[in-house]
Amino acid sequence: MSTENEGNPVPPAPSAPPVPPASPAAPPQPAASGGDAPTAPLPPTPASDPYAAPPAPAGDPYAAPPQAPEGSWPPPPPATPSYADAGAGAGAAPGTGWGSSYDQAHQTYDHANQPYQQPQPAPKKGGGRGGLIAAVLVAALVAGGLGGGLGYTLAKNNDDGGSTTVSASTDGGATQVKRAAGTIAAVAQGALPSTVTIESESTNGEGGTGTGFIFDKQGHIITNNHVVADSLDGGKLTATFPDGKKYEAEVVGHAQGYDVAVIKLKNPPSDLKPLALGDSDKVAVGDETIAIGAPFGLSNTVTTGIISAKNRPVASSDGSASSKASYMSALQTDASINPGNSGGPLLDSSGAVIGINSAIQSASSGGLGSSGQSGSIGLGFAIPINQAKYVAQQLIKTGKPVYAKIGASVSLEDGTSGAQITDSGSGGAAAVESGGPADKAGLKPGDVITKLDDSVIDSGPTLIGEIWTHKPGDKVQITYKRGGTEHTVTLTLGSRVGDN
Repeated sequence: MSTENEGNPVPPAPSAPPVPPASPAAPPQPAASGGDAPTAPLPPTPASDPYAAPPAPAGDPYAAPPQAPEGSWPPPPPATPSYADAGAGAGAAPGTGWGSSYDQAHQTYDHANQPYQQPQPAPKKGGGRGGLIAAVLVAALVAGGLGGGLGYTLAKNNDDGGSTTVSASTDGGATQVKRAAGTIAAVAQGALPSTVTIESESTNGEGGTGTGFIFDKQGHIITNNHVVADSLDGGKLTATFPDGKKYEAEVVGHAQGYDVAVIKLKNPPSDLKPLALGDSDKVAVGDETIAIGAPFGLSNTVTTGIISAKNRPVASSDGSASSKASYMSALQTDASINPGNSGGPLLDSSGAVIGINSAIQSASSGGLGSSGQSGSIGLGFAIPINQAKYVAQQLIKTGKPVYAKIGASVSLEDGTSGAQITDSGSGGAAAVESGGPADKAGLKPGDVITKLDDSVIDSGPTLIGEIWTHKPGDKVQITYKRGGTEHTVTLTLGSRVGDN
């Protein structure tokens, strides 16, 4: 699994095909073999061959299906660089520790099957977004043309034979259909005004698009770290609401390890409505989920699904040589999540936020962007809101993240036996920090941690993700094996400030 990056503009779409001229009815042709009922195709684009037969009239059930013109929409998706193809600490700087610091020499964790973080490529200057808008308009025009043609045909037939349809009452003018509380439509209607599409741009013009949601009335917005990463160090950041209003924003703080960031609107409106936060610990497998985001740049998109699993260990990064991994004990959902959904809210059936959409598993073997961007296959991952809320509050308070740690270096090898404490730490440092939590609990190099409280630990990344669901000062029970014998100890988690 790996994460998606951004930076390629969407290619412009071809202009809408002209409406073909009317032509005399063609004599009936024998139906194609196979027994399938004929369908009414879209009106074809006039052939470039001046001697080609004129197109059949709209609605002709025996007309040959139209052929897509060269350069038809949509074009194949643009190839983009892989975002987080290396998971589990690829390229991590020595001494980072990620909660249970790890040894650079032991970073052989399997990167090929890491999830993809989901920012959407932002349009480059010079027409990238124009291409996307053109594509949407082409689709709308085709649908509109088809609808108009069918409407005319139905009206003509009704004139001949009389109508049997019944129209809804419109007494008193146009009416708004009321959505019952608890329905998906009602949840979406209440949550959409509190979500924003975030555009992040670096000083060299590169950037991406993601999503965020209102955290408080002061203008703080929660999103993913990888959504805003391009705007750090002097870049540009904007947030656009569903009503089209755009605001400049700035990064208040970001936590690369948690993949959480908080931004703030520079001139926030006075009528901000923060989304209610739920309790991700009480989420159950099978609960309904609603995701809001900007997949492939399509802002304010709502998708639905269920909670497919809880406490799913996920490691992801942007796949670059200098990238560090992010770890989470994630909520898994089958709600459709695509590039651009990153940072958006995952809601429960009441409209409360239970997670931050962050990553997906892709079917592409080489990772997203290797030969074209992949989309949702029903395996999406969200940071539990209980963890994200704690991180966001720390970032707003101090601007820096605080990580829980055990003070031991563990191997990041992908395995099923547990998280093994390495023989040495990064840069030749001790594998077990002197005086740290692990040292006080009697842990030594070579010990294999198999459980943290009731959670089974099958690898170093799983241990890190599980540690980070706790706060510094929490007491946890560690089960480990030494020389074939199992032991259990209780230790108090320490703390580490900042990502370095």
